[in-house]
Amino acid sequence: MSRAQLTSTVEQNTGGAVAPFLAGKNKVINGDFGIWARGTSFTPTASIGFYTADRWACNRDGSGATVTVSQQSFTPGAAPVTGYEAPYFFRFNQSVAGSGGTYNQIVQKIENVQTLAGQTITVSYWMRISSGTASIANYIQQSFGSGGSSDVYTNTSSATITTSWQRISFTVTLPSLSGKTIGTGSFLGLGFILPINIIQTIDIWGVQLEAGPVATPFTTASGTLQGELSLCQRYYYRSSVQRFGIGYATSSGNVNILVPCPVSMRVPPTSIDQTNLGLYDGVNTLSISSVGFGYANLNLQEIACGTSSAVTLRPYILYGSSAYLGFSAEL
Repeated sequence: MSRAQLTSTVEQNTGGAVAPFLAGKNKVINGDFGIWARGTSFTPTASIGFYTADRWACNRDGSGATVTVSQQSFTPGAAPVTGYEAPYFFRFNQSVAGSGGTYNQIVQKIENVQTLAGQTITVSYWMRISSGTASIANYIQQSFGSGGSSDVYTNTSSATITTSWQRISFTVTLPSLSGKTIGTGSFLGLGFILPINIIQTIDIWGVQLEAGPVATPFTTASGTLQGELSLCQRYYYRSSVQRFGIGYATSSGNVNILVPCPVSMRVPPTSIDQTNLGLYDGVNTLSISSVGFGYANLNLQEIACGTSSAVTLRPYILYGSSAYLGFSAEL
């Protein structure tokens, strides 16, 4: 592979040594939108932190808009970068404009506000719109977490997108953390500022945030599919197997089930989402009236399942057909 394929134009001209495909260079997780643990189509409400593709949330307000976020498949050979055959891209479709909107954003929170603080960084991504043109801007948010200093925002100039895939990039210097107090759950946020109160379909792929003054060739945060999945599961884990875990009855109306996580989560998970779960003791099946944490840990969750009928003190399996069980430890 030639140097021209490996480096930016500036680096080619200066002869500087780079490692453009080094794992960890890109601080954005799931920048190629390859992981969609929660599903492949969503209707984000007017709210903050509605998660879609792994690590990516929608923030928006206003009323009356119809918004769909979905996984879209590239036609083989049609990905925007020759030689990188990405399977999927991210689509934001606003089919009804709505009114009263003041913000319309796609956001990723990168763990730890100390990430690249005080350094020059470059953000790059590919984007297109289904018709016409649109003005897109970005922001960087330094959030110091609970008990920390006030958030600091660094805004960028806008760029015009068209109906063709194009790579957009911007370079900024992140403010220093001198004099700041860092609390719990700090992060570096990357936000896309989309037009408000209009009908639009916007596609995004290949998001990268890296140290340095130039955009180097895109790579995922880990460099591997399994690595990217593991990084995502640190923040959200969903299982859709038919047998989720085994446990025991603790009283006549409660069964505790132990469910392992494949990787250590960022913090003990704070919420559960699930559907179509039931209990089975080898003979009888029981419906579940409530699901919560008996005990939350980084690696093993004890799920307290309330039942509407009496249970006996024996082992139980948490199971379900077309069921899932998810844990969130998002920032």
